[in-house]
Amino acid sequence: MNQSLPLFPVTTVGSWPRSPDLLRALRAKQRGDISESEFQGVADAEVIESVRMQEEAGVDIVTDGEQRRDNFYSFVTDKLAGTKLMTLAEMLDVVEDKAGFEKILQTLDVPASSLKNPTCVGKLARHSSLAVDEFRFLKDHTDKPIKVPLPGPYLLTRAMWVPEVTADIYPTKEDLGEEVVAILRDEVLELASAGATFIQFDEPVLTELVFTQGQTRTFMCAALAARRDPAEELEFAVSLVNRVVEGIEGVRIGLHVCRGNWSQDESTLLRGSYHPLKPYLERMKVTQCVLEYATPRAGDLLGIEGKEIGLGVVNPRTMEVETPEEIVAKVEEALDCYPAEAIFLNPDCGFGTFASRPMNSPGIAFEKLRSISEAAEMLRVRYSVS
Repeated sequence: MNQSLPLFPVTTVGSWPRSPDLLRALRAKQRGDISESEFQGVADAEVIESVRMQEEAGVDIVTDGEQRRDNFYSFVTDKLAGTKLMTLAEMLDVVEDKAGFEKILQTLDVPASSLKNPTCVGKLARHSSLAVDEFRFLKDHTDKPIKVPLPGPYLLTRAMWVPEVTADIYPTKEDLGEEVVAILRDEVLELASAGATFIQFDEPVLTELVFTQGQTRTFMCAALAARRDPAEELEFAVSLVNRVVEGIEGVRIGLHVCRGNWSQDESTLLRGSYHPLKPYLERMKVTQCVLEYATPRAGDLLGIEGKEIGLGVVNPRTMEVETPEEIVAKVEEALDCYPAEAIFLNPDCGFGTFASRPMNSPGIAFEKLRSISEAAEMLRVRYSVS
């Protein structure tokens, strides 16, 4: 956290669209047609290109674009023993409530064959780091500060918990959560030791708890209901996050919460204010809440006491590029809730959350980031203290 940052730092939520070459290499690796090292060679070049575009757009804190990941949480199957990457179609074969799960996929415009979920099928064990190698590679190829995105402990627990195949190993979701906490805590400590100063946990499913009265409507959790009331589930999420980061010093911890980022059809995505989540977010031992606010689905801006805000100022799912003036207006609205030094600027979500389902082209993503950077320069002139 000691790296010098300008006022209103510009960053991303994490992912960048994958190129056709990278997608071919990813699928070939998953089929066993190419080796891990061959895939990494392709991915190395793509990471360097995604960082080049971020830097050219004026981004102050870069990510590796999650170029090596099938999606923002499924990639853990490459790192954790006891997991299996399953397409949603394969999950449909094993879940008990087949009709309910299939209805979710149809309603939410989710292709069952192209999106994949990490499923716990055995005893979990971290046989390699989740992101330390990604961080070290990126550190060798940029002088900019770096953000490392990771799936949050609540998301991972809910996603990997498929009772029909998991309960024999971990009888309850809570049992699985204990293992997930230990794995993520080891990861955070290793990242910090390697020099990481900004780690972001992605917890998009928190919103479904308050917007759907605890009845899961996201395809990211095969257990269709949380089987608790929303307050109990949120307490569980707070406990998981806080145990992962307890006592971690010198690292900015971000928590990204959105309403879904798998479709350009906004009608399939959740809507509602962050207000019901506010008391839980305030109790989480994180530095920054990374929140989407470029879409009216997010409701009015809300101050989260004691936190920085990663303010979503562009919608990654639209072709229209927001103007710097529009972004400045959104930031000035946020200044009613946060001091200037606590406001970071970013898109609402990633531009390529799921490898085979990018939300936009690299060109549009670049233009949106450049617009944010131009807005940040305008704001720095207006609000810098002489």
